[in-house]
Amino acid sequence: MHNPFAEVSDNDQEEIELVHTARNGDRGALEKLILRHQAWIYNIALRMVFQPQDAEEVTQEVLIKIITRLSSFQGECKFRTWLYRITVNHVLNMKRRGAESQPQTFSTYAATINDTPDLDLPDPATVPVDVPLLVEETKIACTTGMLLCLDRRQRLIFTLGEILGVSDTVGSEVMEISADNFRQCLTRARRDLYQFMNNQCGLVNASNPCRCPKKTRGFINEGHVDPNRLMFISPYLQRISEVAADTVREMDDVANRSYAAIYRDHPFLTPSDQAQWLRRILDRPDVRTTLHLN
Repeated sequence: MHNPFAEVSDNDQEEIELVHTARNGDRGALEKLILRHQAWIYNIALRMVFQPQDAEEVTQEVLIKIITRLSSFQGECKFRTWLYRITVNHVLNMKRRGAESQPQTFSTYAATINDTPDLDLPDPATVPVDVPLLVEETKIACTTGMLLCLDRRQRLIFTLGEILGVSDTVGSEVMEISADNFRQCLTRARRDLYQFMNNQCGLVNASNPCRCPKKTRGFINEGHVDPNRLMFISPYLQRISEVAADTVREMDDVANRSYAAIYRDHPFLTPSDQAQWLRRILDRPDVRTTLHLN
């Protein structure tokens, strides 16, 4: 899979050519260009709003902005820089929705987890999927929810720098800040999240009593995990550590490496039927008029 955040990319010139062809009304070129970035935008959006349906909505909003503003791209920077600046500005300024509409702090999140009782795993005969899948869903839902305790800017920089492994150089270009500032913001987000996980999460600190298998049935009972509609683990093809294998951030601290690996082990998700809803976007009258699509 094409990784738009690789430090060195062989696709820059090809993308410039696709932009030029798309601006001349070639729908195929536009579809190819957008499909390269759509899943990456979606994975950023998912960590900003938590709920997949909200993330799809955010992704579509971003894509419409990108497509309708394509004529303004003049090649003064890399296309990926231009595209992800639009993404960044949108997710930092969009209306709150879904899980983000109720602000969380680390203390309130800890209370929610601690108030969820420790229970035995569900009887396999009573659930429609394998129990290990439910435990994995609980783990990913819980650790993704922790990100909502960071403010939007921290969450975005953590998603870029720690989860997707974006370098300080690329991250600073996309965020339109200095590399030093990007590094400092990432350090603060990492510190806040790691401190919480080290005090709360058994995945990071074995002395903590919180364990995903113990919380799985409680998460189901509270509606945080739906066995009939898994949000995070089914279906997916790859993990973030696989699709972004060339963007791993070096860390000297073993503890930091272990907690960062939890997030890079999350699935790299794609929007449901992404080709179909991309075509719905391209069939919008304003999009067709803007690009004179053929």
